[in-house]
Amino acid sequence: MGPKHVLTTVVTFLFAFLLSGQENAWRIISKNEIQREFSEDRTQVYSDNIEMAGKRVAAIVNYAIDSMGNLAVEREVFFPQLHPYIKENDPSWYVYRSYLKDTHTDAILPQLFIGEKQFAPGPIKKSTIDGMLHFEHHPATSGIVMKRSFLPSMSERLFLERVSLTNTADSTIRLRAAQMRLETKDSGQKGTFTTTVWSDVPDAVQLKAGETFSFSVSIAAQLNDEVLTASDFEKTWAERTVFLNSMSGSLQLETPDKVLNTLFEFSKTRASESIFESKLGLIHSPGGGRYYVGIWANDQAEYISPFFPYLGYDIGHRSAMNMYRAFAKEINPEYTKLPYAFEVEGLPPPSPLDRGDAAMIAYGASQYALATGDTTVAHELWPLITWCLEYNRRQLNEAGVVRSESDEMEGRIETGDANLSTSSLYYGALRHASDLAKSLGKSNTTIKRYQKRAKKLRSAMDSYFGAAIEGLNTYRYYDGHTTLRHWICLPLVVGIDDRKEDTIEALFDRLWSGKGGVHVEKNNPNKSVSEIFWDRGTLYALRGTFIAGATQVSLDKLQQFSKERLLGNRVPYVVEAYPEGGMAHLSAESGLYCRVFIEGLFGINPTGFDRFTLTPRLPKEWNTMALRKIKAFGKDFDIEVSRTATGANIKIKEGQTGKLLLEKNSNLQQPISFQF
Repeated sequence: MGPKHVLTTVVTFLFAFLLSGQENAWRIISKNEIQREFSEDRTQVYSDNIEMAGKRVAAIVNYAIDSMGNLAVEREVFFPQLHPYIKENDPSWYVYRSYLKDTHTDAILPQLFIGEKQFAPGPIKKSTIDGMLHFEHHPATSGIVMKRSFLPSMSERLFLERVSLTNTADSTIRLRAAQMRLETKDSGQKGTFTTTVWSDVPDAVQLKAGETFSFSVSIAAQLNDEVLTASDFEKTWAERTVFLNSMSGSLQLETPDKVLNTLFEFSKTRASESIFESKLGLIHSPGGGRYYVGIWANDQAEYISPFFPYLGYDIGHRSAMNMYRAFAKEINPEYTKLPYAFEVEGLPPPSPLDRGDAAMIAYGASQYALATGDTTVAHELWPLITWCLEYNRRQLNEAGVVRSESDEMEGRIETGDANLSTSSLYYGALRHASDLAKSLGKSNTTIKRYQKRAKKLRSAMDSYFGAAIEGLNTYRYYDGHTTLRHWICLPLVVGIDDRKEDTIEALFDRLWSGKGGVHVEKNNPNKSVSEIFWDRGTLYALRGTFIAGATQVSLDKLQQFSKERLLGNRVPYVVEAYPEGGMAHLSAESGLYCRVFIEGLFGINPTGFDRFTLTPRLPKEWNTMALRKIKAFGKDFDIEVSRTATGANIKIKEGQTGKLLLEKNSNLQQPISFQF
């Protein structure tokens, strides 16, 4: 397989993988590492890609292995802060996806020669993912074993490949190198951009028997007069290692299921690495080859930011506050709708829909403010939260539910003029806001106002959305809707369980589809809609059904889903959607995976700056589970759950000292209240 065919092969593979009969070949090496082995005489054809990012670079590494074991790699490298001018005949909206980017095949590798022959690596032996991507080959004819590692710089406009050559022959091997250096220039909003590709391999290398020699291949960008320095592999590797160690050292999941533990670890990394420098400061962006240096009300305000307090990631905290501040600048006395996003470092979309974004922001910001345990943060966010709540109140229709033009799917599928998602998020925001108001010392009038509005909204939601759909007593998504949709899980997520039995059946029987998890719809008159799944829907469904107490069926589906995402044919993270976007590894979805455990399996619900309720759902086949090094509420603590004859014993301990803060028996049904 030639390198030029890699990207086409990967895309074709991703779209076809649901029909694939390949057995899972990836295996867990440790909680932070998976590996796939390839036999020298029976090599599997395989292709996939993985995204990695630092503050000033992102890369999607596409790789393909043919039937002869030949590896070909394409590196799609993005420099998010550098925005070239668009073509005069491009649509105007192209400016929102204008990043300095290029795709680099293996043609950028320096050619190596042994005598009068060009070195050719042996067949692929194994691939490894551990927050970086590694390949190891079987020995070449010459006896040289090649290893390759790919990683982004965490601080510079640099993507790096490290190539190691080990001589397994009995005699010395002499190699000559034909260097390649490429330099291209472009112009854009900030001036002149220079992209440079080069290697630090010397002209000649002498490898004694058993010796290893390494060199790097760098893809870097400069702006105007910035100085390009020689790539420092050790520094780049060290910075990436520090980041990965910080992820593994915080918020540790312990269960009897290695797949769940490992995908949780991987998810922390993907959720946290997609944070970029911008005019707004450090901000989290979805990634996926399309969404950089931009923020969205769903991905950033609702999905990922409420996760960062539990992880205790300072850069994540800073990105969350910068994002909320950007939205806060848009609140206005007329209560006109907020932009749903800011792209290209602060530009709002040209024709903003009301997707229920004020509900998304209020729901996420109120959770975030409580979980940080920081009164200063909460006081700053309070005006944004209350504005968003009032905006939603003003959008109530005659039936008492919230009007919005769309939802987070932005019109891909019909949503009517009032949908279940927006009202559910507004309800959840009202509940959190009443707890936040109490924590901030607001008046009883304010607290009771939000509690009263939540109670009234819950009744209106049941009257307006509650319906028999496809024979189940669950919810219609909007007025006139007649088929089941994935977002019927949202009432469960925000604590409304009136129709939980049939809703759970709808999600895990009618809408469940094996490797795709919960589908958006299955019986839509438009047959193409029936193929669509978005992992965010599955992850919300799993969180909601655990919260509702459906522990066993939720665990079964979580295990199926997690095994496919970690060890299947599209690894090692949860994805955005199929068929849209080629199942991109968007970042915030990985945060949603972690929240299945934090808020679902362990049932943590913040109720104040130093307090929360806890409703663990210990599966019947597990004797223990734990969540350790939790950083929320300004503390460092562990939660341990162990089986007893009548339910479970719950312990909360200080993370540093192991001091016991709470010990209580639980029937695994009623919430336990805890205050530091």
